Amino acid sequence: MARFVDRVVIHAAAGNGGNGCASVHREKFKPLGGPDGGNGGKGGDVILVVDSQVHTLLDFHFRPHAAATNGKAGAGANRDGANGEDLELRVPDGTVVLTEDGEVVADLVGEGTRLIAAAGGRGGLGNASLASKARKAPGFALLGEPGETRDLVLELKSVADVGLLGFPSAGKSSLISVLSAAKPKIADYPFTTLVPNLGVITAGETVFTMADVPGLIPGASDGKGLGLDFLRHIERCAVLAHVVDCATFEEGRDPLSDIDALEAELAQYTPSLGGDLADRPRVVILNKIDIPDARDLADIVKPEIEARGLRAFEISTASREGLRELTFALAEVVREYRAAQPEKEATRIVLRPTAVDDAGFTVVEDPETEGGFIVRGDRPERWIKQTDFSNDEAVGYLADRLNRLGVEEELVKLGAVPGCQVTIGDLVFDWEPTTPAGIAMTMTGRGTDARLERNERVGAADRKAAKKARRLPGDYEFDEE
Repeated sequence: MARFVDRVVIHAAAGNGGNGCASVHREKFKPLGGPDGGNGGKGGDVILVVDSQVHTLLDFHFRPHAAATNGKAGAGANRDGANGEDLELRVPDGTVVLTEDGEVVADLVGEGTRLIAAAGGRGGLGNASLASKARKAPGFALLGEPGETRDLVLELKSVADVGLLGFPSAGKSSLISVLSAAKPKIADYPFTTLVPNLGVITAGETVFTMADVPGLIPGASDGKGLGLDFLRHIERCAVLAHVVDCATFEEGRDPLSDIDALEAELAQYTPSLGGDLADRPRVVILNKIDIPDARDLADIVKPEIEARGLRAFEISTASREGLRELTFALAEVVREYRAAQPEKEATRIVLRPTAVDDAGFTVVEDPETEGGFIVRGDRPERWIKQTDFSNDEAVGYLADRLNRLGVEEELVKLGAVPGCQVTIGDLVFDWEPTTPAGIAMTMTGRGTDARLERNERVGAADRKAAKKARRLPGDYEFDEE
């Protein structure tokens, strides 16, 4: 028998974006070939896809780590890197995706429904894409962004029309076995059913599904027995059916007290999807009337149950008495429930334009550093990840981007002074104002930036001057004989 797993934690890691390439076209008789570095490829996404042929989360229990491939780096001759391949994970219909804190991310219902669990990183731009009038031959390229990494909780909530509720050994498995082709395990001891069982039932022109969940006991909503782990499987049911054992000999047990105990557990259980189980239609199934004492008890309690506004059916799974009436009655309730539900509409694409006053970043004072500031925002933090800090020209390009975005202006408004500590993402640096964007600046050698005081790189012009100085006349002494 296959193992059933209905709750797992997966570690999804998307692919990293490929680095851009810094290259200059070199060809005979073409000394000014220009930049030709290609862009890096995008990292692959980790995608959850609903597949009707998958019925359990068992695969993720043994292989919880899912990683997509990285994008390839760009190359010279304007060759872009290949994109990483997306990793598609097949999940059952009815899977709910949550964060580790319990926040619902998505409810995956319907064949083919897709969710990007972790987005791949963008590829870095090559120097051919970074060329401009002021920077005709960039000596740097942007790095690829790291892929998103997320820990997600997957919970399977069976999609069934009728949910069977009852104490252990009330006859739920026997009922679903005689009404459908399902073959659940049946035995005469408590908690025989350890996993939910699904069966497909046909009543005239109506076809519906029935779910048999493990037996509930008082305190199930607080974690006692097996009920807490499987109460989630009744959240989607259109009809809740109480299966009552009229032939039980346990002390303190009778059909009415069993119903009250089950209703109390349902009232204390709060569905994570925000539904209310108290509004679901209910029926009561008085089982095992093939036993004389059980039939007499069922005849006694049936009027009291109907007085509560619940429909009651007397059946026997052993002799199959009353099953036809029950099947068509359940089909009628399911049809009414389906007709009352609003028609499903196609998913609408919602466009949310950026607000006019949204600068794309915020600057706040650093609570841990006196005189320090923290810059937050998707764009500044993404630019930090794309910058190669071993290249002075790349650092200067980052400074220009931050200046054009308005970060420096905001820092000045908040009282920032040269040398104060500024944090952007994982980068902490001492802030020095740069040349305002738009003002002409003196171009230097490729890979350098004149505005950076800490530039220790020896440029080509300096090396050429030093070479000429070594060859000046008078530097060599000759012996005269």
